[in-house]
Amino acid sequence: MRKQFLFSALLFVFSLTASVLAAEGILRLKNSSMKNYDIEMWRYARELKAPSPRPDLGHDHIKNASAILQSVEIRTNEWKLRGGPVLPRNQVNRRILFLGGSITLGWGVPESKTIPSRVEAALREKDESVDVLNGGVGNYNAERYVQRFFYELKGLEPTDIVVQYFLRDAEKLDPTAGNWFLRHSELAVTIWIAVNRLLNKSGERSLVEHYQDVYRDDQPGFIEMQRQLRQLAEYAGKKNIRLYLAMTPDVHNLKDYPFGFVHDKMRSIAQADGYKFVELLPALGTLSPEQIWAMPGDPHPNALGHKLMADGILPVLDQ
Repeated sequence: MRKQFLFSALLFVFSLTASVLAAEGILRLKNSSMKNYDIEMWRYARELKAPSPRPDLGHDHIKNASAILQSVEIRTNEWKLRGGPVLPRNQVNRRILFLGGSITLGWGVPESKTIPSRVEAALREKDESVDVLNGGVGNYNAERYVQRFFYELKGLEPTDIVVQYFLRDAEKLDPTAGNWFLRHSELAVTIWIAVNRLLNKSGERSLVEHYQDVYRDDQPGFIEMQRQLRQLAEYAGKKNIRLYLAMTPDVHNLKDYPFGFVHDKMRSIAQADGYKFVELLPALGTLSPEQIWAMPGDPHPNALGHKLMADGILPVLDQ
């Protein structure tokens, strides 16, 4: 009976292992189309990011790396910025640095069609010595991109800083170390996502309710966001850096836009701290998700959205 039990146990382990490996292989084949938003974001975290030694950053880009994500190449340079090599500071008269999250990065958008690249191309038609750099990092909030600037980007010596602010930038983000299985298995991350969605479905609230809570005056993330933007403003004032806050809208519903209350709050905060406030909602008009989403299931602005937002911010930067 002992031999029969051991044989059955080994057979079970073998069958389970074979089934898991087969499921992993089928998933990887299926997701090779790069049309699964969750898996592409997972691959971004795996191939272009690494844990940061600073807990307040959580993670950071890997320098001088490249990956094809959602059928678009994303490359980083020696400063861990999206794009090619950075020119020496003495070769440019004006350096504009964009700070922000995945929208600034240009998730799902070719490098040449992102907001920073479009702004640089337009400004260089009048002045070839203008340099525009893309400091966007996926899953960053205001605390993270401001602290990243102080930690590793001050040496760029920008003349202008554009904070491309998004609604999520006041949310409190906890450092997540992850685990081996979630980092290396598409099957594990698929199961993890499905379970989380199932568990959160019953308590799911609307985005409007969520952001009403996030932007309450007593919320830690909201308080920290204001502190970080004020800290950046104080530094910019000492260094004579021009500051802009480009308010980036959520693109789920541009026709009946429900987040005006966030934009109003951020306008007041930005102006009080000395930022030139740029409202990008009018630039996007009333486009539908089909017209502006990077792909179905991915509510990041596509190349058209980046063009319209670049057109919206250019007149302010061109003054």
